[in-house]
Amino acid sequence: MANVTSPAHLSHFYREAPVLEDADGTRHWITRGANFVVVATEAKAGATLVRTAENQQDEYMVLLPEEVGCEVTAGQDSVRSAGDGLIIVPPGDSVLIMPEGGWVYRVFSKLSEDLLARAVNADDYAGSVPFVADLVTWPEPVGGYKLRCYDLDKYVRSDTTMRLFRTRHLMINVFLPNKAPRDILKLSPHSHADFEQGSLAIRGAYIHHMRYPWTPDQTTWRDDEHLVASTPSLLIIPPQVVHTSQSVGNAGMRLVDIFAPPREDFSLKPGLVCNADEYPLPAELTEK
Repeated sequence: MANVTSPAHLSHFYREAPVLEDADGTRHWITRGANFVVVATEAKAGATLVRTAENQQDEYMVLLPEEVGCEVTAGQDSVRSAGDGLIIVPPGDSVLIMPEGGWVYRVFSKLSEDLLARAVNADDYAGSVPFVADLVTWPEPVGGYKLRCYDLDKYVRSDTTMRLFRTRHLMINVFLPNKAPRDILKLSPHSHADFEQGSLAIRGAYIHHMRYPWTPDQTTWRDDEHLVASTPSLLIIPPQVVHTSQSVGNAGMRLVDIFAPPREDFSLKPGLVCNADEYPLPAELTEK
């Protein structure tokens, strides 16, 4: 039988039961792709989120919405963000403290194996996943591993709505907030040959449109999907599926795309990746 594209998975964090709940009432939702894991946390005021060196041998990203602050400590170093920020946390022990609570999103590579089995969609990855390329490791960051904190409002450009950041294994695209519902005459249907896309909605509502490829076996064909999601939610889009996301409702909708490993096409565009000076390209890409 021809290789069949996997179905998409949509996690509605706002209405589904959490995977974990801490003693203080802090709740966690975990959804994975083949090469990445997203932990969405609704933290109570004063919540402490801990990762230990035993389980955290890779960097991870912390995404903070507006007005959701935190302090992150890793080793002897600490950083603070008042919100609307992105923090890259080095391997090893780390602690996040959420003084006022709120939603916070952590993005890990699949090297954080303790999280994989806890994902709500773990069964989707029990076997081989069609078309998804392996996770590859890009060069070490300039100056070595350390806490890196980015205020997202400092990375606004007039020529793009994208704000791309990468690590050795991950890439995240924190789009600028939408100013209005998306024009239905200007959608952008496209597909990816060999990698998944995670689309994390953190404000507003979206319709995710998807069209699955046909195989010679008609019994494997799937109808087009038009999935409605409020926030927060996460859509895992398989390779080769034609997709586009349509923001609906009022201004200020926020969408974040996640990839693992970093996308080569974006990384090869000069100036497009905001922290490119800190995370070098692999040697084979510098020759292109």
